Amino acid sequence: MQVLHVNLAKPQTVIIHGKEVSTGIYKVQAQGPVQVGLLGLEGDGQADLTVHGGYHQAVYAYPVEHYAFWENELGIAPLESGAFGENLTLKGLIETDACIGDILRIEALVLQITSARIPCFKLSNKLNRPDILKPFLQSGRSGFYFRVLQEAPVAAGSHIEILERDSRKVTVRELLGMHRLGEGNPDSIRRALEIEALAPLVRTDLESRLEKMNA
Repeated sequence: MQVLHVNLAKPQTVIIHGKEVSTGIYKVQAQGPVQVGLLGLEGDGQADLTVHGGYHQAVYAYPVEHYAFWENELGIAPLESGAFGENLTLKGLIETDACIGDILRIEALVLQITSARIPCFKLSNKLNRPDILKPFLQSGRSGFYFRVLQEAPVAAGSHIEILERDSRKVTVRELLGMHRLGEGNPDSIRRALEIEALAPLVRTDLESRLEKMNA
């Protein structure tokens, strides 16, 4: 497993539905190592902190294995690095293998997986596909968020090591299904809720869904 690219925000103001919107979804490749702190990569940034960023969404990673699928789906080839707004373009770790709570080491940097990525309208605008959000979720190719357990620099070409697998074994794809696709059952949702690293916004949504199931 490897970090192929490190991508940083190129802040822009775009017009969406007739309104000016600030966004950090446009990325450029970093040249050399980038320091990663508890709230993300130095020089990066998120425009809407109510749904992006924070300790549990400090770093967003996307598997390069999905690029060919989206190039075919979108009719855009090649897609540039960071096309999905990711900080880290990874090779060798995808949503059906990565589990919520897993701890990874990238050189001295230590990260923990907290949630799947739920796309917003800024992604559809960037890709020029207003209808892409539902297919993006249904494809299971969401990418995933990390929180930072140990701050350190990260650079393209770095090796990724899995330090610890979470015992609940809830994959990113399984969590996405429970959270946004109507999948799962009370037992699987309870199992996900046991994971301390689970992003708070996702936890709140799953607790609400479980309550409705038990009503």
